[in-house]
Amino acid sequence: MELSQIKATVIREIDQRRNEIVEMSSRIHAYPELAFAEYKASEWLSAWLEENGFQVERGIVGLPTAFRASRTQGIDGPTVALLAEYDALPKIGHACGHNIIGTASAAAGIALGKVAEWLPGKVVVLGTPAEEGGGGKALMVERGAFDGIDAALIVHPGTRTRASSRALASVTVDVEFVGRAAHAAARPEEGINALDALILSYNNINALRQHMRADARIHGIITNGGEAPNVVPALAAGRFYVRAMDDSYLDSLLERVIDCFRAGGQATGANFSYRISEVRYAPMRSNCALERAFSDNLVSLGVAVEPPEASTNRGCGSTDVGNVSQVVPSIHPSIAIAPEPVLTHSPEFAIAAVSEQGHLGLLNAAKALAMTAVDLLLNPELMARVREEFTKASK
Repeated sequence: MELSQIKATVIREIDQRRNEIVEMSSRIHAYPELAFAEYKASEWLSAWLEENGFQVERGIVGLPTAFRASRTQGIDGPTVALLAEYDALPKIGHACGHNIIGTASAAAGIALGKVAEWLPGKVVVLGTPAEEGGGGKALMVERGAFDGIDAALIVHPGTRTRASSRALASVTVDVEFVGRAAHAAARPEEGINALDALILSYNNINALRQHMRADARIHGIITNGGEAPNVVPALAAGRFYVRAMDDSYLDSLLERVIDCFRAGGQATGANFSYRISEVRYAPMRSNCALERAFSDNLVSLGVAVEPPEASTNRGCGSTDVGNVSQVVPSIHPSIAIAPEPVLTHSPEFAIAAVSEQGHLGLLNAAKALAMTAVDLLLNPELMARVREEFTKASK
């Protein structure tokens, strides 16, 4: 069967399964689960893949909600991984649209199963928990889940459609100040105000923003600010994310943030301690050859794709796909499911993730993923270009 016929077959398979695919995405959306606790979503996707001919290993690399679903015809060739995410955000559910991500990758894998006899190599759907802060893929990389993978593909919903993406390196810092409780009215002079120490630190960080690179970000919340207004807070705590475009600048910026905390403690007399997360998000390493292949497939579906230069002056977040991109050629494109005024990580975006536009984005994402996997499996020249670019970037 010709490459064009194989692509037409996977497109048709996704179209025929439209209701089934939309139902899976909507079900995951209706039961949002937080990082490392995505038991329903993980099992639903695993069972769906199993029912469609995949061999599924659950709870891989010590993560109960991670899975590996694979299908092979026994013919030598590359191994292409489709990455599924399915965790939600606290309070606002799937306001990042991970119900679409997990379903699109699984649907693409199932569609590829219909043409497996014409494809060399192997298609793997990797269930990757805890993208929202837990760094599930970072842990999976460290524990060998991506060994033997030749390329990794994923699509993220957004408000713009683009094949290229950037992502910042990121680290989490938890800080705690310990002071001395006292009656805030009768004997305030006897207390040491831990909340003041944290607020001064917060203000120090705000002053630091003027003197840091434009691609860096620092943002945080107060997780403990005291118990009662008439008690001098003896304990205060916060959580902060520190991000930068490269690891070396992130390291230096992190030291300055810790100095901001240290100064808050010194100013008030409160003792401070901090903990840096063991899981660190890596910056995204782009692969232009892979991005072009994905873009071409989207365009062939009638989807308009922004040129790469349109993305260069926009802010970006962080993703543990960045960790994958350091060890395997990877892409992390986005597909629009809402107009640009709608903000990701907002209640409005959560609604968009199950809207008609959201469903259309889901189906197009699944099609483009499957088509790009076909290109990689059947076009040795493309796979060679992807590997060559990755090797040069690694050096």
